[in-house]
Amino acid sequence: MKRPAIKITLIDRKGPCPCHRGHQVGDSFDFDKERGAICPMAMHVAFPYVDILRYGGEISGQEKGTAVFCCPDVDTINVFRIEKKEP
Repeated sequence: MKRPAIKITLIDRKGPCPCHRGHQVGDSFDFDKERGAICPMAMHVAFPYVDILRYGGEISGQEKGTAVFCCPDVDTINVFRIEKKEP
């Protein structure tokens, strides 16, 4: 059985400083092919959500197949959306 693809998109920035990794709102990444391009701090937060969505779970209060989370960098606070894409 093929795992669903996971897309991670930067959808907003709330902090006063630009991203230290250079990410811009609108940047999208394929989790399986481009995860090394995403800031390690953001990926640390993303991993549990990716696992939940990929293996059949849902995030309470979120649209089905999605999760929204923030980067933990208080100066930047990038907001990302994870989307599960069925094979």
